[in-house]
Amino acid sequence: MTLDTWITYVATVLLLMSTPGPSQLLMLSNSAANGLGRGLFTAAGDLTANLLQMLAAGLGLAALIAASGTALAVIKWLGVAYLVFLGLRMILKAESKASQAAHLSSRKALWLQGFITSAANPKAVVFFAALFPLFIDALQPFWMQFTVLSATYLTIDGLFLVAYGGSASWLANRLTGSARLWLDRIGGSFMIVAALLLGFKSLRSAS
Repeated sequence: MTLDTWITYVATVLLLMSTPGPSQLLMLSNSAANGLGRGLFTAAGDLTANLLQMLAAGLGLAALIAASGTALAVIKWLGVAYLVFLGLRMILKAESKASQAAHLSSRKALWLQGFITSAANPKAVVFFAALFPLFIDALQPFWMQFTVLSATYLTIDGLFLVAYGGSASWLANRLTGSARLWLDRIGGSFMIVAALLLGFKSLRSAS
C-alpha cells in the first residue's frame, strides 16, 4: 500500500465519520452522565465490536452474514429496543438524580452499551468487506494491508469518540441544578435518537 493510497483512505474515513451516528450519540450521553474516564469504556465497547466486524470481513464471513436476513433483523431490533430502554430510563431518573448523589454506571455496563450499539449493525461487516478492497493492492501481502486499514479506522473512530465524550464531559462538569437536569434529559434523548437511527437504517435497507 502506497502513502497516497493510505492518505486517500484516511480522507474517505474522515468523510464517513463527518456526521454523528448512534455510537457517537451514545458516547455523548454516557460521557455527560459518567465523565470521560468512564465514557471511554463505551468507546472501547464500540471499537471492540468494530474490530470483530473487520475480522469477520477479512475472514470472508461477509457473504454469510449478508445472506442471513432474519439474524440481521433480530440483532438490529434488539439493539434498537435496548437503546430506547436506556434512554427512557435516563430521562425518568433525571428528576431523582437532581436531588440525590449522581449514580455512575459500571464500567462493564458502559462497555456493553458501546458494544451492543455497534454490534446491532452487523451489516458493518459487509461495509468493511466493500471498503477495504478499494485500497488493497492485490500484489502485496493481504493481511499486512488489512491490519493497516483496520488500525487506521479504529484510531480515527476512537479519536472521534474521545472528542465527543470529552466535549460532553466538559459541559456536564460546568452545569449544575436545573441545567444539569436538562443535560440528563438530553442525554437520554440522544440514546433514543441513536435507536431511531438504527431503526431507520434497518427499514431503509429492507426496502
